[in-house]
Amino acid sequence: MDHIIATAVALLDDDGAGALSMRNLAQRLDSGTATLYRHFTGRADLIAQVVDNILADAHVAEETLEDMPWQEACDVLAHKLFDVFRRHPHVAPLLVEQIPTGPNAMIQRERTIAVLLKSGFPPPLAAQACATLARFVLGFAAQLRSPGADAAGSAEEWQTLDAQTFPATASVADYLPVPLEQEFAFGLTLLLYGLERVTRQGAKPARRRVKRD
Repeated sequence: MDHIIATAVALLDDDGAGALSMRNLAQRLDSGTATLYRHFTGRADLIAQVVDNILADAHVAEETLEDMPWQEACDVLAHKLFDVFRRHPHVAPLLVEQIPTGPNAMIQRERTIAVLLKSGFPPPLAAQACATLARFVLGFAAQLRSPGADAAGSAEEWQTLDAQTFPATASVADYLPVPLEQEFAFGLTLLLYGLERVTRQGAKPARRRVKRD
């Protein structure tokens, strides 16, 4: 089974999310799909197990987080998860299809919620903060490209921007494009700062809107 999952991870890394199918995996294993159906109920089950296997690399020991302020602990957890997505840039599209609930995904979620509850977050706010942090990481992960892919505009392209048409943008051209990792770190800092303000002010998490006829 370990060999099958490892081969599936390699298939995902090499050929992308769309290539991860029972048929393609069987071909790479030089086997038949019937053999795979002994281990997986279908593609959704295959994806779930592959994703959870990859998320094992995002594990942060409970003892490591124990003495950290909650902001630092959340920062460590988020960066660790983003680093896993960076090494496996085709995982994020799979998480759009289904929310991970495997053992390793649950541990990642448990660590974050435990940190927030321990620091005094009320349960509803801890749940919402954890979900928001996960969505934030996933949103940036979805923009990751394979090594060698072109960034969104080179530094040289920004330098040639028409300063008369776009004066404000041209004035900051020396700092563009902003590297994705730098954007991620900056945005995460803002998010954690915002959560800190929410806890200080005793704000309540947003309620779900009930659609009425």
